[in-house]
Amino acid sequence: MFRTKRSGLVRRLWRSRAPVEGDGETDRGTHGTGGCCMGKATKVAKSNAGSEAELKSLTHSVLKKIKEKQLELLLQAVESKGGARSPCLLLPGKADAKVGQQSYSLPMLLYKVFRWPDLRHSSELKRLSCCESYGKINPELVCCNPHHMSRLCELESPPPPYSRYPMDYLKPPDSPDSGPSSSDTVGTTYSAPVGLSDSLALQESGDRAHWCVVAYWEEKTRVGRLYSVQEPSLDIFYDLPQGNGFCLGQLCSENKSQLVQMVRAKIGYGIQLTREPDGVWVYNRSCYPIFIKSATLDNPDSRTLLVHKVFPGFSIKAFDYDKAGSLQRPNDHEFTQQPRTGFTVQISFVKGWGQCYTRQFISSCPCWLEVIFNTR
Repeated sequence: MFRTKRSGLVRRLWRSRAPVEGDGETDRGTHGTGGCCMGKATKVAKSNAGSEAELKSLTHSVLKKIKEKQLELLLQAVESKGGARSPCLLLPGKADAKVGQQSYSLPMLLYKVFRWPDLRHSSELKRLSCCESYGKINPELVCCNPHHMSRLCELESPPPPYSRYPMDYLKPPDSPDSGPSSSDTVGTTYSAPVGLSDSLALQESGDRAHWCVVAYWEEKTRVGRLYSVQEPSLDIFYDLPQGNGFCLGQLCSENKSQLVQMVRAKIGYGIQLTREPDGVWVYNRSCYPIFIKSATLDNPDSRTLLVHKVFPGFSIKAFDYDKAGSLQRPNDHEFTQQPRTGFTVQISFVKGWGQCYTRQFISSCPCWLEVIFNTR
């Protein structure tokens, strides 16, 4: 039977749809349990045969109305899981599709099929900086590229005003068994010839072009030099099909730990840092959770900072400039040790730290980042 190129593209797209629980394909790194304060993620039960057939029929019907070139671009984005650059997929935003008793807009249908089967409402989504055509060319057309969107990370209710960390964590810095600070240089081995004080040097040099600097660490060892960021958006990754930015895979690491090597290999597409008008957002592009600690994510009345778990495909506003200017945490050892001219956000790949985990300090995590913001 003769089959058109369009039909072949549609079949490949359907085979690349987001798996649901019961498919046997669900990435075990996509969802999980635990975490002090984590992004909301839910598993979706596998659809019954009737609704699955109905969804397939509807999706095929919708895709076959899209131009072949647009199908090719969509397929590139879906098969690369967002790793390949793909332009906006502009389609009529008001077109509705119905599955059973549920009615979805065309963008929502594509987002559910190719990214998040449990997606319920567009308010759960955040448009990424790579989406440049939304509402600019034609107000009737909206971008339906599933990888131009992310899920919003929902945090738990504010914690009560007491420390979630052991009291040992609040011991004076010169205490022999006190927890290490991210800015401590004593007793820390560096693979680069310069210490973390580089961040102060950068900020005191009068160079206001950069809005943050990034340091990559493996446990207590910093690997490579500080990465100064001038562009509004930065990709930080280990391996990315198409991408420029901070490539961790190119850094020479002397750490032979099997755990470090395993986590390095899982960083994959990593994260995207984006400076936006309301603050700095972090988008988890990898297949595994990341963990974030930031002064502006928590209740100002809490005595210490909590660690927040962010699942794959989710975004979180990791830093708020307005909040940062008014925060004071005299009881938080890590906070008081930060450079006076900036604030630091810590991000760990795959492995978390804090009271909910066996690792109490981020310096025990296999692979982590320190993002130091220039707030001048």
